[in-house]
Amino acid sequence: MLLRDSLPIDSILAELDAALHRGHAVLQAPTGSGKSTRVPLALLDADWLAGQQIVMLQPRRAAARLTAARLAAQLGEPLGEQVGYQIRFERRVSARTRIEVVTEGILTRRIQHDPLLSGIGLVIFDEFHERSLVADLGLALVLDSARSVRPDLRILVMSATLEAAPVAQLLGDAPILRAEGRSFPVEIRYAERPPDSDPVRAMVAAVRQAFAEETGDLLAFLPGAREIDRAREQLVAQLAPDSAILPLHGSLSAAEQDRALRPAGSGQRRVILATDLAETSLTLDGIRVVLDSGLTRKPRFDLGSGLTRLVTEAIPHASADQRAGRAGRVAPGVCWRLWTREHEHGRAEQRIPEIRTADLAPLVLELAVWGVKDPLALSWLDPPPAPAWTQAQELLRTLGALDARDALTARGRALAELPLHPRLGVMLLDATAAERQMAADLCALLTERDPLLAESGQARAVDLGLRLDALHTWRTRNGQLSGVDRRRLEAIDRIARQVQQLAARATAAPPSSAPDSAVPRTAGALLALAYPDRIAQRRSGADARYLLAAGMGAELPRDDALAVHAYLVVAALDARGRDGRIQAALPISLSEVRTVFSERLEQRRDVFWDAERAAVACRLSTRFAALVLDAQPVALRPEDNASAYLLTQIRADFDTALNWSAAARQLQARVALLRQQDAAGVWPDWSTDQLRETLADWLGPLIATHTRLAEVRQLDLHAVLIDRLSWAQRQQLDQLAPHCFTTPAGNTRPIDYVSGTTPILAVPLQELFGLHDTPRLCHGRIPLLLHLLSPARRPIQVTQDLAGFWARGYAEVRKELRGRYPKHQWPDDPTQAQALVGGIRRRRVSDSTASTS
Repeated sequence: MLLRDSLPIDSILAELDAALHRGHAVLQAPTGSGKSTRVPLALLDADWLAGQQIVMLQPRRAAARLTAARLAAQLGEPLGEQVGYQIRFERRVSARTRIEVVTEGILTRRIQHDPLLSGIGLVIFDEFHERSLVADLGLALVLDSARSVRPDLRILVMSATLEAAPVAQLLGDAPILRAEGRSFPVEIRYAERPPDSDPVRAMVAAVRQAFAEETGDLLAFLPGAREIDRAREQLVAQLAPDSAILPLHGSLSAAEQDRALRPAGSGQRRVILATDLAETSLTLDGIRVVLDSGLTRKPRFDLGSGLTRLVTEAIPHASADQRAGRAGRVAPGVCWRLWTREHEHGRAEQRIPEIRTADLAPLVLELAVWGVKDPLALSWLDPPPAPAWTQAQELLRTLGALDARDALTARGRALAELPLHPRLGVMLLDATAAERQMAADLCALLTERDPLLAESGQARAVDLGLRLDALHTWRTRNGQLSGVDRRRLEAIDRIARQVQQLAARATAAPPSSAPDSAVPRTAGALLALAYPDRIAQRRSGADARYLLAAGMGAELPRDDALAVHAYLVVAALDARGRDGRIQAALPISLSEVRTVFSERLEQRRDVFWDAERAAVACRLSTRFAALVLDAQPVALRPEDNASAYLLTQIRADFDTALNWSAAARQLQARVALLRQQDAAGVWPDWSTDQLRETLADWLGPLIATHTRLAEVRQLDLHAVLIDRLSWAQRQQLDQLAPHCFTTPAGNTRPIDYVSGTTPILAVPLQELFGLHDTPRLCHGRIPLLLHLLSPARRPIQVTQDLAGFWARGYAEVRKELRGRYPKHQWPDDPTQAQALVGGIRRRRVSDSTASTS
């Protein structure tokens, strides 16, 4: 086929034709080389193609439409003739179509219906460096088909920045062809200061400066549609009236995207605010300046929570280079990177393949349709991670798409026919005819951009019911619509109608949760079909904190109106933090939960620890997964083993749960002292750690019939422990480590084994008169630590050497205390004096009489 306007890719077209004649191939060519718009046309008349169709995959809908339009324009034909396209809910093809540009999901549907890919001779994977999950799946399926049943089918993988060698190896050591690009020099400028924490504020300032200093149209990359809307609102008010501020992202309608891609009118300069949609495939004429925030927003699946959240992250070097290249398509240009040279370091070289970070439920379902239970049965650049694969299988079993052996069910086959996540597919298929429109509306709302506009400084309301109401009002044209984006409502309405038509044609298994009556379910009850694991129950005593059926915590934004509801169904949840942040939800009543999931409710008799009563209790509960829907107290049974719960609580709070009286602690310490002196191992280990560890052995039998901690605290722990010693051990204990000491005055004083490392005897000094040396324990091996007390019971000396005290310290003490306590006896030689109780010698009556006669 004769093509005009020479492009850099033309130099290798003959070599590419020859390579594909032999087998598969990999083409690496820079952006602007013409690979997307030249290669399919150049290969259309190849002998090896034998008149069959070429299918070219584009990762984005806008790129698919635009690429098809430019291919058709080169042939001088309208779309739908030799060149057509098909994207989700949009198709422009005919019986004459030889080149069909499709998004990746369309190929998956086609090969599932026709594994032979009848009539197709070449499948081109364009912009494969984006490594979307669906592209990896499509390549695995097409490669499997080519190897098993279609040896004549050819595969061509094209990219500007992809590492080609691994792809070539995957394709059976396919040849790698490289082409030069056609571009002009691009000057790279970096910011002088670290990037602003607000990318919109930084971008608006940069656009204003570049608009004043540079010439030509500007292309500004921002992470998402939300930032684009904010930046556009500010720039419309700040730039010259002859400027056209145009958004470009995947959520826009085809007409809005085409407007951004068309050259500006006479005398106008365009400022295109784009997501990474504008990185590849799309040619934007007239762009001389690129301003790059260096950010993108990608979905990341959190394996721990089972949730997908959008993450704003730094782009890799390959993306930064492609963005910069947009400024050099038609003339020398400049790229302003809104980060410093220092921030250049640490960026990844390539994008992270989505298969590593995505929810794999759609992929697992597609492979089940293909007949694959083990992903390693296919060839992958990056195989699906095993944990995410297992979690996806569990979800699909819950949704009824897979059976217990992970084989595809009739319901699963019907779900695979729908261009929706399996969760939403279940809701759509299980809806009755009367409920189908609402189910389709919910599907559209959850897959398209939010139509509610956030007020400045405020978070959007969580309630999906507000969106449903706005959609209904928009359709009926009644009332005033404020705070909503009508264009988004229009897109949602279009998608909802298409989804409803698909549901009407779907051949599904009988609904698993059809209502018993003819009354349609509420929106919340329908949404629960898609998200049974995200039914949320408000926590006791918390206004905005909930527990999900899956066991996770979740909370509403502050002051959100949905907090009045005891039960919610959560459709969108940010998994960051201790409790996920609820972003989209609907209320559901307890009776609806019981009705919709009657077959999943579980009656359970639960024995548990009642912390408020400090007792073991039992209740009969109705549960839905982790949620207790209701509970009634019931009596405990002997087989409930209440003592085990008591022992758990005692073990957790060992020092206060038991009645550790002073006598019990003394006994514990006395035995510990003897154990230290015990070379033969006669004495037990009654340390706190050991007693806690062996709690079931020594305390368990005594509390077998108890249910309350108060009953356990009534046990005499001293008696419990002493009973564990033999008669001989008790005799030895009293002999070697007696609990008290009888002073020479005949008074009994307790020995303190607990307060220190050495047993302590606190005794009035005068009760030890006549005692020559320190009393000792354990056959004289351990001297007591004497706390010698004054008549006022205040310590005057601490010693383990009583003889030394009598000899060296007593005289000084006697001198001081004799003046303070003159009525007390203070002998010169305490070792020869009589010990006194109270320190005063009492006169006998006979002595008193004699003295007065």
